[in-house]
This record gives sequence, structure tokens and C-alpha cells, in this order.
Amino acid sequence: MIRFLCLNAFIAIYSILFCLWAILLSLFNSSPGRVHFWVAVPWAKVILLVCGIKVTVSGNENVDSEVPRVYMVNHQSYFDVFVVLACLPVDFKFLLKEELMRIPLFGPAMKRAGYIGIERDDPRKAIKSMNLAAERIKGGASVLIFPEGTRSLDGSLGSFKKGGFNLALKSGCDIVPVAISGTARIVPKGSLKIEKGNVAFSIGRPIPLAGYSRRNVAQLMDEVRASMLASKQKVGPHF
Repeated sequence: MIRFLCLNAFIAIYSILFCLWAILLSLFNSSPGRVHFWVAVPWAKVILLVCGIKVTVSGNENVDSEVPRVYMVNHQSYFDVFVVLACLPVDFKFLLKEELMRIPLFGPAMKRAGYIGIERDDPRKAIKSMNLAAERIKGGASVLIFPEGTRSLDGSLGSFKKGGFNLALKSGCDIVPVAISGTARIVPKGSLKIEKGNVAFSIGRPIPLAGYSRRNVAQLMDEVRASMLASKQKVGPHF
């Protein structure tokens, strides 16, 4: 009980301080990439360390920080955000729900880092946000998407939404499937209790979009899903 209260209090206070740090940096015309690496990345690494989370990373050879790509990651827990920030060595932009961008301090800090909110209940605004994301990619930035759209209840891989795949097709860049295993046990959906544990973070090989279009986007979704499932099965039940 004491650990539960202390960890959640630490994460809340620490997050507020780093949101203020992000806003302060932006006042000096800091680039979104600097806010990402100077604020978001150390914020995530310290939280994982304090909470007793050890992450095993594989597949770094599949990362090219100079090439814009769409990284697609399965979603099990809000701790996935800390894991991808701490372990993916790329200046990527989260594609996330617009309501998260409205959270005081937290929302403005994410905007300073160049993250992109999607208004899922308004198709016109959603298209506008997707166009913005496509322009960011063409400008050299990578984007990170949780293609399931929501967290899994039991850690299993859920069904994918088409939006992120259409974005990849529009931008013309490769998709990199990334599989996270273990965070569902650390913080299950709907819980604030944080358990110590191990997490596996597996970066798959980039999937070229040659031969894919909106007509056969379902095949592309199946290929990305198969890669994630293979990575999760490879690390085994230990995670």
C-alpha cells in the first residue's frame, strides 16, 4: 500500500516538474526534437528506474534515426509510453487521442514536443490531423502509433484500426512493427498498482510499402500483426 501511494505520488509530481521544464525550454525556441530528448526521454527512464522496471531491448539494428518511418506498437498499459520513450532511439512523434492534449500542463508539454492529437469523434478534424502527421513524416520526422487504438485488457494483441496504415501509405514510408511484452502485468488496464518486473521491447524489421495500397491495406495490417505476434512469442511467457 505504501509503495503504491509513494510511486503514484512520485510519478504525478515528477511529471508536473518535467511538463514545466518542457514549457520553459520552448520559451527559448527549442526544437520539438530537443524537448523530446531533453524532457520526455529522461522523464521516462527515471520513472522506469524508480518503479523497478527492467527492459530488455532487441532489434536496435532495425532502427535508422535518419530515416522517417511509422513505428507501430502494441498497447498493454500506460507504462508502454515510458518504455517506448526510454528504449526507441528515434525523434518520433506520438499520434494520440486529442483529449490527452487538453490535460493541463501535460497537453502543452506534448505539443512542445511536436506530438499530434487526433480528434477521433470528428472525421474532418481527424483527416486534418492525419494530413499534419503525413507532412511531419515528409519533413523527416518519424511517427509512433498504437494501431489497436486502446489498451489490451489481458495483454493479448487486439484488432488494428486502419487509420495508421492509411497514414503510412500516404506518407510513403516504411512501417516498423514493435512488440512490447510484460507491461500488462506491471500495470493492468484500469489499475494504478505498479508491480516490479521485466519487460521485453522487440523492434522488428521495417516493412516496405511497395505493392501495397488502400485496396489491399488489410494484407498490410496482417503482415504487421504477424510480425508483432512472432516477436511476442519469441520472448516467451517469462515476460
